[in-house]
Amino acid sequence: MAIQDLRQNYTPEPIDPEDLTADPFDQFHAWFEDAREIGILEPNAFTLATVSAEGQPNARTVLLKGVDEADAELPEGRGFVFYTNYTSTKGEELNANPRTCMNFYWDTLSRCVRINGKVSKVSAKETEAYFKTRPRESQLGAWTSHQSSVIDGREELMLKFFQLTEEYPDETPIPVPPTWGGYRVVPTSFEFWQGQPSRLHDRLRYVPVDGQWKIERLSP
Repeated sequence: MAIQDLRQNYTPEPIDPEDLTADPFDQFHAWFEDAREIGILEPNAFTLATVSAEGQPNARTVLLKGVDEADAELPEGRGFVFYTNYTSTKGEELNANPRTCMNFYWDTLSRCVRINGKVSKVSAKETEAYFKTRPRESQLGAWTSHQSSVIDGREELMLKFFQLTEEYPDETPIPVPPTWGGYRVVPTSFEFWQGQPSRLHDRLRYVPVDGQWKIERLSP
């Protein structure tokens, strides 16, 4: 079959704005739980977009590791947290231009959530607390990889990994690498998309207006 002939017929019930929650974080949680319950393998996977100093867009898949609760006391505001190497391409681009777009796609549900927002680093305390929950191999992996740098081959990675296993034998605490940590995306808008027949999809966007979230429908 030719690529141009690949089509999916979307059949979910239309979205009524009255059925959406007033808080987009609550709406995200509701859809996220639907994705978990239906058995999507990694419902926390999303596409993270950044822009280079030359204006070149970049996008990659990242895993969401936290969503702040409503009572969270954060100077920058509530947001979505992920972790990475600060010296990676995404880290360098976010440091230079702290704005991003996150895109979740749950194909089985014919749903997508797009979040635009401002980015800031999480505290060292928050990074350390999360790092301790990671599997030991993942902790060592964070030290092993200078993410986005050019290497000669996989052997180089594995040699460094095995050297680190000797440096940090079982039960020896592994510190957080100085170039590794978290980012928090504080949303400036949310868009909830759901596929509909005839490509007349539902698109509902939350935008902040006078300290409240306003819901508006977008043409598909």
